Amino acid sequence: MNSLLHRATPPVRRTTFPRIVVVARPAAPTHGRLQGGRMQAPVALGRAGIRADKREGDGATPRGTFRPVRVWWRPDRGARPRTRLPVVPITPDLAWCEDPADRRYNTPFRLHEGEAGDRLWRADGLYDLLVEIDHNARPRIAGRGSAVFVHVARPGFAPTAGCVALAPAALRRLVERLGRGTRIVIR
Repeated sequence: MNSLLHRATPPVRRTTFPRIVVVARPAAPTHGRLQGGRMQAPVALGRAGIRADKREGDGATPRGTFRPVRVWWRPDRGARPRTRLPVVPITPDLAWCEDPADRRYNTPFRLHEGEAGDRLWRADGLYDLLVEIDHNARPRIAGRGSAVFVHVARPGFAPTAGCVALAPAALRRLVERLGRGTRIVIR
């Protein structure tokens, strides 16, 4: 998968957020708030709310502290994002493995015709810009959850399948302030 990595964009002049905190609203566990520095933004969360014991397909957003790994974006839908993280363009053949029995579980791969996987090239725009986080990455444990991203929210902030989702403009602002030292705390 190293062939998918590209050079990081030129340095961003703004300082990075050392920590981003995501919390659910008490009365609405699928909706929450992201705060980093002075930035605050509403977020959509998994249809099962936030859970410490994340499992594949449970619809929960994992509780924990995570690192942003890299930013993925659709070049046909917007300019290359400014960030201090590595940036990878999404192509029509890219997917994410969600099959716990597959050796590629919770990693990106090139999708061949007839192959299953969470396609990153989507018509609905949810993955036009996304941040890969290190949930269930080292070590990868089959069945502990895959494809947990920070991505574009559906209209009305409808619940996600387990990701954190923001409005497109808020996501772009956030991406500009992310760096290797940023920690994303979901609680």
